[in-house]
Amino acid sequence: MARAGHTTASADTDTDTAVGTARGGAWAARQASLLLAARRQRVLLEPLSEREPLDLGDAYRIQDKVNEARLRSGDRPAGYKLGYTSKPMREQMGVSAPNHGLLTDRMLLPNDGTTDPALLQPRVEPEVGLVLGRPLAGLITRHEALRAVKYAAACLEVVDSVWADYRFTAEDNTADGSSAAQVVLGPLLPVLPHSLAHTGVVLHRNGVTVATSSAAAASGNPIDSLVWLVHRLHEQSTGLEPGMLVITGGLTPAVELAPGDVVEAEFQSGCRVGVRRLPHTRNATRAHTRDAVRDGGVG
Repeated sequence: MARAGHTTASADTDTDTAVGTARGGAWAARQASLLLAARRQRVLLEPLSEREPLDLGDAYRIQDKVNEARLRSGDRPAGYKLGYTSKPMREQMGVSAPNHGLLTDRMLLPNDGTTDPALLQPRVEPEVGLVLGRPLAGLITRHEALRAVKYAAACLEVVDSVWADYRFTAEDNTADGSSAAQVVLGPLLPVLPHSLAHTGVVLHRNGVTVATSSAAAASGNPIDSLVWLVHRLHEQSTGLEPGMLVITGGLTPAVELAPGDVVEAEFQSGCRVGVRRLPHTRNATRAHTRDAVRDGGVG
């Protein structure tokens, strides 16, 4: 099985190809370097798609290069996140399928944890997390996915787009790892995996209810999100390992996590998961030009 976070699509192509064909690794590395540099320097970028044509193949090649750089710096694969698992969200963004991004060990937070002060413009959404007890790869069935789940957990995803004001296409979002930043792994949900769709959730910010939903928002059932992910990873010659966490898609619209905010989700089963942001942090500033970001280089 290939290393998590690494796909094979054009990954071995080190020179750019002609316009109108798939771009190669050198082009993707340049774009990945820009994204990584923007995060280090805490500046927000205008969407890549506004500068040049971008398709999903291009986007995943950029994401791969970002992932490779993070793994070289010492991050370890911890699982995956799914985006656009909600049909209304896909329709709003004009996309036909979910996307995914890599989770690493440095992204994981304990319940009621504090977000990284270096985040750019964080938002929070409640999700169901699935932790695997056995490997999953190939064109699996729903039954095989159910058998592989060790347990489900109440989670909060902290998304943090590098694109200014969260203005992006699905391709921009995919290149940016589906905005993956941090994940709060909360308590186990006392629900059998096949019954997860019936689990309700209420989202609070600073004690005020801001959204309600259910786990059915994630592709109808979080298990179906997991099946989609494994099929997608099969196309990229990789899969999931035991112990990996898969967060299966936002159940409500993401809410802003402003300095000093506390966001909590209460699941119908009685589980609660929370996250906070330090009061003296600040959001990133917008880069005036692309050249204002100092390129750190990605191999």
